Amino acid sequence: MGIVKITDQLHEQLRLASATMDRSINAQAEFWIKIGLLAELNPSLPYNELINRLLLDKPDLIRG
Repeated sequence: MGIVKITDQLHEQLRLASATMDRSINAQAEFWIKIGLLAELNPSLPYNELINRLLLDKPDLIRG
């Protein structure tokens, strides 16, 4: 595990989102990073499909 430096504003957004979604701040950041990675690697997929595939843990989305 490493340390990632982020702005105070983004940290506050993470804090609010994590409380809403009942996740830790680290878990919320990891979720956003995974969604962002999947979105960049699969630009034609809509958000709801990315979420579905992430929840089903389909690693083929990352492998391409």
